[in-house]
Amino acid sequence: MPDFDLKPFDEKIAAAKEWLAKEYRGLRTGRAAPAILDGIQVSAYGSMMPLKQVGNVGVEDARTLRVSAYDAGLIKDIERAIAGANLGVGTSSDGASVRVSFPELSGERREQMVKFAKGKLEEARTTVRLARDESWKLVQEREREGTLTEDDKFQLKDELQKRIDKANEDLQSAFESKEKEMSA
Repeated sequence: MPDFDLKPFDEKIAAAKEWLAKEYRGLRTGRAAPAILDGIQVSAYGSMMPLKQVGNVGVEDARTLRVSAYDAGLIKDIERAIAGANLGVGTSSDGASVRVSFPELSGERREQMVKFAKGKLEEARTTVRLARDESWKLVQEREREGTLTEDDKFQLKDELQKRIDKANEDLQSAFESKEKEMSA
């Protein structure tokens, strides 16, 4: 293998995969997924705090989450924050915790969600392409400088392509998994 560090390229690919996974975790599918509440901020003790810091989120059943507040005085604030996030979920409180219920996804809403997930997949693929282009540009510069031979350049091009193909395969797999989850 030629003397060229592909580590920055690999890190960008890993970051794109992680970003897509994070985006998909927050995508509502009709099933109760605690990750959908990750971005919620609750007004507590005079400041905005992440929901995780004011309560515990647990799965009650396939379509219901239960948020147990660490301080019962925050129940109304938690309920208000979840309702205000426009996630398309129902909330109810029993005084000790907040129940978050996920309605069945309509066919039209499911199609919108799949389209949205495809858009996120394309964003991740664009990141991968940009990382490839950046690395390829560096390889060509190194060849012009004389630190890489033409054979090394094409060997690196093949290696980059293998890694791109693998990354795109992984991204596609994540999308298909999410699409299947939304159809269930």
